[in-house]
Amino acid sequence: MTASQARDTPTGTGDQDRPGLMEDGGQRLWRWLTFVPALAMMAVLAALPIANLVMTSFQNVTWSNGQPTRRWAGLDHYLALFSDELFGAGLLNTLVFALAAVAGQMVLGFALALMCSKVTRGLIFYRAIFILPILIPGIVIGAIWKLMLNFDFGMVNQLLGLVGVMPHDWLGNAQTALLSVILVDIWHWTPFCFLLFLAGLESLPQDVFEAAKMDGASAWQELVHVTLPMMVPTILVTFAFRLVLAFKVFDEIYLLTGGGPGTSTEVVSFTLYQRFFTEDKAGYGSAMSVAIMFLVCMLLVMALSARRRSGASA
Repeated sequence: MTASQARDTPTGTGDQDRPGLMEDGGQRLWRWLTFVPALAMMAVLAALPIANLVMTSFQNVTWSNGQPTRRWAGLDHYLALFSDELFGAGLLNTLVFALAAVAGQMVLGFALALMCSKVTRGLIFYRAIFILPILIPGIVIGAIWKLMLNFDFGMVNQLLGLVGVMPHDWLGNAQTALLSVILVDIWHWTPFCFLLFLAGLESLPQDVFEAAKMDGASAWQELVHVTLPMMVPTILVTFAFRLVLAFKVFDEIYLLTGGGPGTSTEVVSFTLYQRFFTEDKAGYGSAMSVAIMFLVCMLLVMALSARRRSGASA
């Protein structure tokens, strides 16, 4: 190759690559331009309300002739959260409710999904039966279980009476009210965990299970050493979703117990509802909302971090 040919070769290659680079840049610009409307809509629908909520949390809001009057309160509302006994009781009950309910839902949901994954006939029928509770509106669930747990004519007490157990006021007793709501929530949301776990089990590679059977692994060994390790990402995602949703529980508390008796079923969402709509404390309610959002975000970050660590270790 001559010197002139050597000089011409890089130049020709660069001229051929330049249109491709310009095309990639144009596609990248077009993607950003198509993304801008969605980003702007998200900012309007999410960021602005959150910003207004944070701003209101530093203010005292009063109403006069239908118009709000705002006065700067600084950190007073946030400091008041530490001395609010109702908020403290609600936070403790929410943590107990969320952890207990989600644990029960995940265990039952995984067991049902594992059984359905082994079914070869009638899977559609079983799947339809198991997801029925999640299709029922919350107001209907509240009515159903309030009737079933009724002290005088509830089905639960009638069934217990057949075996000689005295009737119990499940929702009116401080010792069993929260437990009753937890059981109702488990019944309601187990289908959600069941669907996610079933989808995860059906996506697992079957050659791994065939290899385990060829090695003589029992059903228990296959579950512990093969199924569960591969299902860890799905388990963590399901746990994160349900923990965040359980932390925001409101409808079941409102319909079944109204936060009582006493503060036995008081949760942060119900306390927030009382501050905003019953006591008309918009500033204090906004501070409480920001604190709850922060706690939920922390829970979500911890769950996602655990999922990332499990993926890295795998």
